[in-house]
Amino acid sequence: MEKPQIYLSIAHPSGKEKQYISEAIDSNWITTAGPQIVRFEKALESYLDTPNPVVTLSSGTAALHLALIDLGIEPGDEVICQDLTFVATINPVKYVRAIPILVDSEKDTWNISPDVLKETIADRIKKTGKKPKAIIAVDLYGMPARLPEIIRIAADYEIPVIEDAAESLGSYITINNRRKFCSTFGDCGYLSFNGNKIITASTGGALICRDEAQAARIRFLSGQAKDSAPHYQHSQLGYNYNLSNICAAVGLAQMEVLQKHVERRREIRFRYQSELSLFPELEFQNELPNYVSNYWLTCVLFPSETLRDEIKKHLEMNRIESRPIWKPMHLQPLYKDSPYYGTKFGEYLFERGLCLPSSSILKDDDITNIAALINNYLKNHG
Repeated sequence: MEKPQIYLSIAHPSGKEKQYISEAIDSNWITTAGPQIVRFEKALESYLDTPNPVVTLSSGTAALHLALIDLGIEPGDEVICQDLTFVATINPVKYVRAIPILVDSEKDTWNISPDVLKETIADRIKKTGKKPKAIIAVDLYGMPARLPEIIRIAADYEIPVIEDAAESLGSYITINNRRKFCSTFGDCGYLSFNGNKIITASTGGALICRDEAQAARIRFLSGQAKDSAPHYQHSQLGYNYNLSNICAAVGLAQMEVLQKHVERRREIRFRYQSELSLFPELEFQNELPNYVSNYWLTCVLFPSETLRDEIKKHLEMNRIESRPIWKPMHLQPLYKDSPYYGTKFGEYLFERGLCLPSSSILKDDDITNIAALINNYLKNHG
């Protein structure tokens, strides 16, 4: 009998999804408006412990696109972006015909380096005579970036910060004995509810806005920018970026198990580390003091790219999905000509890093078996 496939990260239902979807259908709210959307947004605001309004949208990419538009990013403007990330963090910069400036990661969090960030801003001002118009900071694989430092640097130059928290719902930094959740730093932040994230709405995303005025502008733009008129009138370019009430119903059900999913992903991360402790040369993404990651994906660094690739193939032969860490943007054909700053530490992570199965539905026995496969391979081939 063939072994069941173990996937990298899949949805984990709460059991309430059918109920909330049925409520939406029975009430005939099956469009891009409805009570489930309102409840989902309020549930997110409550969980994030923020007074800032949340606007749900069709994707995290849509949220970033609208945030850039709202911040007034125009063709030719420069936007500082984290080099080591998924391409969806950078593409919306191209949507508005701005120029991405790629900044390398630092060793502790694997996120944008504050030191390189400062050097980048100073050099761009020297080269162009003007400062970058925005900074996009990513919380890679759930690990909070050095957000307090990044915010301070940005404030010195009066540059707005957008936090890409697509992978970090539930992660936080404790500041002055209070938890500040990822997505609530900076001028705005956004989340993703794609099917592989820590919770899902089957699709979707959300923008955590800085105030009600920004939220109103985002809602206006996401609904085709329809003017207040008795007829269909449009004086500004709009987008079809609203989330459906059916998807919001799924997201609302998932909110009831979000904290359990966060706790389970953290358990998975530390169980992997324990099970793989025979090989101290393996490196993990680790938390800084006062930092708490949701560990959306558990990532391991192997001593070489060759060994990483062999382990990946070995797991694949046993029907276990794994995946290399994100390929840095400056190595992508699409962004190879973009200005890049750093020491290529992101390349080091990409060459050696492997994401292991991390679904919150993953069983302890599965983790033990995956670790045993890695341990045995390293004993015989490492």
